[in-house]
Amino acid sequence: MSQRNLVSWTAMVTGFSQNLHYFEAISTFCEMRIAGENPTQFAFSSVIKACASVGLVEFGEQIHCLALKFGFGSDIFVVSNLVDMYSKCGVMVNAYNVFQEMECKDKVLWTALIDGYAKNGPFEDALSAYKNMVNEGIGIDKFVLCSTLGACAALKALNFGKCLHSVMLKKGFELEISVGNALTDMYSKVGDMESASNVFGIDSDCRNIVACSSLIDGYVEMDRIEDALSVYVRLRRQGIEPNEFTFSSLIKACSSQATLEQGTQLHAEVIKFNFDGNPFVSSVLVDMYGKCGLLDDSIRVFDEIENATEFAWNSMLSVFAQHGFGKDAIQLFNRMKNEGVEPNAITFVSLLRGCSHSGLVEEGLSFFKAMEKTYGVVPREEHYSCVIDLLGRAGQLKEAEDFINKMPFEPNAFGWCSFLGACKIHGDKERGKLAAEKLMQLEPENSGAPVLLSNIYAKEQQWEDVRTLRKMMQDFNVKKLPGYSWVDVGNKTHIFGVEDWSHPQMKAIYDKLDALSGQIKAAGYVPCTDSIPLDVDVSVKEKILQHHSERLAIAFALISIPSGKPIIVKKNLRVCSDCHSAIKYISKVIGRKIIVRDNNRFHHFSNGLCSCGDFW
Repeated sequence: MSQRNLVSWTAMVTGFSQNLHYFEAISTFCEMRIAGENPTQFAFSSVIKACASVGLVEFGEQIHCLALKFGFGSDIFVVSNLVDMYSKCGVMVNAYNVFQEMECKDKVLWTALIDGYAKNGPFEDALSAYKNMVNEGIGIDKFVLCSTLGACAALKALNFGKCLHSVMLKKGFELEISVGNALTDMYSKVGDMESASNVFGIDSDCRNIVACSSLIDGYVEMDRIEDALSVYVRLRRQGIEPNEFTFSSLIKACSSQATLEQGTQLHAEVIKFNFDGNPFVSSVLVDMYGKCGLLDDSIRVFDEIENATEFAWNSMLSVFAQHGFGKDAIQLFNRMKNEGVEPNAITFVSLLRGCSHSGLVEEGLSFFKAMEKTYGVVPREEHYSCVIDLLGRAGQLKEAEDFINKMPFEPNAFGWCSFLGACKIHGDKERGKLAAEKLMQLEPENSGAPVLLSNIYAKEQQWEDVRTLRKMMQDFNVKKLPGYSWVDVGNKTHIFGVEDWSHPQMKAIYDKLDALSGQIKAAGYVPCTDSIPLDVDVSVKEKILQHHSERLAIAFALISIPSGKPIIVKKNLRVCSDCHSAIKYISKVIGRKIIVRDNNRFHHFSNGLCSCGDFW
């Protein structure tokens, strides 16, 4: 066009914005100003929408100033888009100020403010704004209801969410797909899975991947893994294709339950749907393989990530820490820095844990000191607890006590539990008693404190003190957490307790255990009866040790799992020193690798040695 007027310029700005060419809309608006044209409210609305879509809040603020200069500060279209822009960019103070300056507020303006609060917080303000909107007599539509439901989900405000559900039914919105998605998500996040499932089943059109993913995630958060997998099977049968959020939730569930069989099948599905290049999905795969005990697979998945995000780096660091590979964690941290990825609080928890499980005291203290000074990460409770654990495991109990006394706050339960565990390992009765008292004050129902203190007394053969502690536990109804070990064979999990005779193959298991006992004694194994806190004969203690749950699980695995597959045993408590010694010998005499995950870390037993180097 040889001559461009206000209408043609506005048409181009609006056209670019409506067709998602946001940067072209912004540059055309700038050219329009250079050409000397004064923008209309429609041009302003379109360019503000473009700024909101690409997150250019600073440029948006300049447009805001220009709109005020041209007298559009009270135009409903301009103001609505300004509130929307500030909301989408997370600047809720500005969004609220613009909203308040408008005398006549319509449905679009209210919706923009509520949606901003629902996405950015404070979530309570979204609910308050909704109430005010209703009180003002403004008509409610599905968009504002969906946004408000999002705030209810974040706050776990079930009753408010049910009220909104009633409004939706009254207005006939229950068959709207977006409403069905929002309701399913809200009920899932507040833990009301029955209502979530009912909403999900109202109409087959509502069963899209958004609703399916919300339902799956809700079941995962409630530890109802079988239900989550059932929803996945249903969505696949209905021809609904999963997305990255679906896989992330399901694989996360496999991580928390350490269910390798389902995890590997989901990995195959991830590859099938071309999500193996997704950095978030890859991160949860790294975590899943690590928590299932397959460190090499975890490393392989991580190395295949092209542009690893901080989530992927932190997942791999956490895996190294849980497996006790502190030096590898430090090397990975250096690689992470070289790649220009900034460490955060989670990074340092993994680093400190890795150093603790590897006895790298100087390195761990150095990282702790560098957190705030070098990286600007303020240490939190969990970081201080990691340092207590670091010093305690290394036997530096006085240094750990001094560190506790200099802390800016009292240690949490994990900190005192770590210190008490270290006192038990290194036989420090006085400090152990102090730690037990502090832990019992924080968690009176936790049996760990009196049990560990009892073990300290038993090691010193102070049986009267042991009996006193046990009577105290009985008086206060504090029950000792029983030790269990479990192993997955096929699609079934087999659980064992101490001297457990409930398994249908128990005779074969005990025969295998007796045979192993003879083999490892011939190889040099000597039972460590000090780990049994009972005033009984040594032969009785040896029999109890031989029938510990982890040994029963290993014996069952040996008669059930073919030699080509790894033996992975999980335990809910710390593996005792005698079982640790026995499993080393078992790995030597049978010539197989055994992986044991206790409540602290992984142990990789092979050829008579453990990856922890007898430091755990």
